[in-house]
Amino acid sequence: MISPLVVSLAGTLLLPGCSDARSDSASERPPPAIVTAGAPVERSISDYVEYTGRIDAVETVEVRARVTGFLTKVWFVAKEGNDDTAGEGAEVKAGEPLYQIDDREYKADLEAAEGELAVALAQLEKATGDLKRAVALKEKGSISAEEYERNDTAKKQAAATVISAKAKRDRAELNVEFSSIAAPISGKISRTQITAGNLIQADNTLLTTIVSVDPVNVFFDVDERTILAIRKLMREGKIRSGRHREAGDKETFLVEMGLATDQGYPKNGYIDFVDNRVDPATGTLRVRGVFENPAFQPQRREMTPGMFARVRVPLSEPHPALLVAERAIGSDQGRKFVYVVNEKKEVVDRTVRLGPVYDRLRVITEGLKPGEQVIIDGMQRVRPGVEVTAKPAKMDGRPGMTEADASADSASPPGQDKAAKPQSSSKQSAD
Repeated sequence: MISPLVVSLAGTLLLPGCSDARSDSASERPPPAIVTAGAPVERSISDYVEYTGRIDAVETVEVRARVTGFLTKVWFVAKEGNDDTAGEGAEVKAGEPLYQIDDREYKADLEAAEGELAVALAQLEKATGDLKRAVALKEKGSISAEEYERNDTAKKQAAATVISAKAKRDRAELNVEFSSIAAPISGKISRTQITAGNLIQADNTLLTTIVSVDPVNVFFDVDERTILAIRKLMREGKIRSGRHREAGDKETFLVEMGLATDQGYPKNGYIDFVDNRVDPATGTLRVRGVFENPAFQPQRREMTPGMFARVRVPLSEPHPALLVAERAIGSDQGRKFVYVVNEKKEVVDRTVRLGPVYDRLRVITEGLKPGEQVIIDGMQRVRPGVEVTAKPAKMDGRPGMTEADASADSASPPGQDKAAKPQSSSKQSAD
């Protein structure tokens, strides 16, 4: 059995050796990790809500015939020597001829109606003369009342026959006119559904369609919460508006739009229609914006009905804001944070509140001050409280850490991979 005195003496002899080991470990502390850091971007921005929508034509017309007959000519197909301004899929002007139906039968009916009208006018002229003579004889007492009434009735019948003949003549003229089908509006015409030689049924056969091209409508659905927020801002006079000549130079609500290939929202328009009820199934309200669609080349316009559109509705006047790159934002069980390098070159964990994305940067509404150095790349190499070497970088650029920087960072915290890559944006993305 070992004496307690021996154990105590052995412990006293070993203590100096443990102290030296700890001192050696402290002297071998790894050098500070290398990260890239930059100040948040200070920019004047406006608050927006974003939606998706569809472009639609302001006017859409289905071209149909109003008389029955055989189609003899399609005027807008394959016009020789004028391919840039004519043909299927081209733009047409209102009143431009499109189709011709065989009108020989209708012209014959018109001639017959004109003949009937001439006969009716002659009969009216004769009846009018007979009545004048009957009036003169009645004053002399040389004609009976029955004979006078007979002449008066004949004159009235002749006048009624003239009215009927004129209506028949007018209808025959309309049928001849309807045999030539012109464009009812200006716009882009579709392909012809019927070729020459086919029988056209009045008011039934679809010939083609025409859609207007400038301006265009964009329909999108606004959620109920945003509707209430916008109405509150309008009551408080904080909503941005403007005047548009196309809207009758009246105050309108502004809206921005971008196509699938556009960067941002380069097109400006205005809202001219809001539906009269919220859809109870979706909790949204249908809204219509109007945008100009000018031709950048003859017969060439950027927007076509049916295209997908991204819509952005401004909710405030421009105000200053701080923005950081998405990859500078970390997430910890729903809490959003950034790493800030303080004056002592130490990492500080800063909880932040996120705003919308603006020009590929995330708006920080709370938790960050102008000029603070936010770690952009290298977040996985550090933790709060450790000392780092921060290399300057621009927040709105995408410099990243080069391979040389990564190899120079030879002292990652224990237990971590020295060649660890920054987290993907999906892991650091905001709510």
